[in-house]
Amino acid sequence: MDLAVEIAMDLAVDDVERRVGDYHSNLWDDDFIQSLSTPYGASSYRERAERLVGEVKEMFTSISIEDGELTSDLLQRLWMVDNVERLGISRHFENEIKAAIDYVYSYWSDKGIVRGRDSAVPDLNSIALGFRTLRLHGYTVSSDVFKVFQDRKGEFACSAIPTEGDIKGVLNLLRASYIAFPGEKVMEKAQTFAATYLKEALQKIQVSSLSREIEYVLEYGWLTNFPRLEARNYIDVFGEEICPYFKKPCIMVDKLLELAKLEFNLFHSLQQTELKHVSRWWKDSGFSQLTFTRHRHVEFYTLASCIAIEPKHSAFRLGFAKVCYLGIVLDDIYDTFGKMKELELFTAAIKRWDPSTTECLPEYMKGVYMAFYNCVNELALQAEKTQGRDMLNYARKAWEALFDAFLEEAKWISSGYLPTFEEYLENGKVSFGYRAATLQPILTLDIPLPLHILQQIDFPSRFNDLASSILRLRGDICGYQAERSRGEEASSISCYMKDNPGSTEEDALSHINAMISDNINELNWELLKPNSNVPISSKKHAFDILRAFYHLYKYRDGFSIAKIETKNLVMRTVLEPVPM
Repeated sequence: MDLAVEIAMDLAVDDVERRVGDYHSNLWDDDFIQSLSTPYGASSYRERAERLVGEVKEMFTSISIEDGELTSDLLQRLWMVDNVERLGISRHFENEIKAAIDYVYSYWSDKGIVRGRDSAVPDLNSIALGFRTLRLHGYTVSSDVFKVFQDRKGEFACSAIPTEGDIKGVLNLLRASYIAFPGEKVMEKAQTFAATYLKEALQKIQVSSLSREIEYVLEYGWLTNFPRLEARNYIDVFGEEICPYFKKPCIMVDKLLELAKLEFNLFHSLQQTELKHVSRWWKDSGFSQLTFTRHRHVEFYTLASCIAIEPKHSAFRLGFAKVCYLGIVLDDIYDTFGKMKELELFTAAIKRWDPSTTECLPEYMKGVYMAFYNCVNELALQAEKTQGRDMLNYARKAWEALFDAFLEEAKWISSGYLPTFEEYLENGKVSFGYRAATLQPILTLDIPLPLHILQQIDFPSRFNDLASSILRLRGDICGYQAERSRGEEASSISCYMKDNPGSTEEDALSHINAMISDNINELNWELLKPNSNVPISSKKHAFDILRAFYHLYKYRDGFSIAKIETKNLVMRTVLEPVPM
């Protein structure tokens, strides 16, 4: 009997209850989204921001050695670079940032930078800040510069009665330690020491901008942090910042802060326009009628606009929100709602890439298929404009691999099969969907990604493998109990325990967390390794997509339970402007 006919007959007598995920409903009604408004679209705000950009550029160029002092010019440059990046305004100052970092690097040695270029006294704050800034921009810097702060036993130490300067130095040490490369034991020691020291310091110091900054860094670290979230937080604490390296620090802080607020709110105005488009697409495509899936289109748009904060990258933000939403709908179809015969037919229809195949699909699948088909084609057209070549077939192969991985997991669920850990992870790295969520959106950017560069970011590159592995393993840690309750037995935890008889759930979690930690350091290397033929700028959005997903797994499965931390992220970074 023809499979399509067989399915049609099954649907006609469908009395078997389908599995569902019991997810909470959409939090953001389309009427609410369409009612949003903001005054920050007015030209006066943009004109004021443009004037401030010019004034901040003058601040960069005015940095010089004054009164014969050699101790502050390097730190002035580092302070400026660090703060414009954390405030989310660095896009205006790319040339100034490059010049400042080149200048600092010209004085960097195997001892880092010390208290002035003519002194041999090491200073933790300047070395940690310089190390982090240089490494994040791809310069060759060794973590050995921190060994001078270790005692004979290899332990870090600091004053028992810390000054504010001591605390800031340790804070920058912690920030630097998060971008460790594989095998850097000194960075592991630094992170353990700095985290413990700062937690203890919080018990001793008054609530202030410094204490709030410490709390934020301890909370979000490196991998769960991303540009717009950091800017939103740093704006709140930066107003109390006094830079000791400038003659008129208050004026400089005021200008930087005003520009950061204006930029945040100008982008907030653009976000509202784009969010209305995403919400209307969701409604018009009929997704609101699907009761079995997670409706997280607003949340995915939020992630996109937290990592791609340049206004010109609208196609990336919209494309990312749509493909991720479609990915989660498809995941719910394959994991829970769909029947095996339906899933096989849907997978075959995807591979034929022909809208006429929807005639054979169950009704609930038809709209999903067409929305997916149209979205992939539209993103391929966007990619052709930016990359200058047709990427549709390349993208289709990536999606087909995802559907095959979905189908494999559906077979495991249907048969009750529990794979080996290796078998599970190889398939799971694909089924998480990181590659599919990343590939087409990054191709819409105005960043050239010729094939030789794309191959070092996309599958089967080491970069892609590490990112996919991190997300699959972290997702399992947060979601395996809920998945088990729905009858989905296969996870990295259960498969590890199967491979290692007598091991406990705690043993499995310990092993998997160690794998994640090692993979993060390796991914740091893949992103930031010096003298690479792939610029950091070509890899940065793919890396930030990893950070965005990882962020949602910080406390729980934030894709499934979006009413707490994820909702707060939407409010703080998309729906609410900052007070001017």
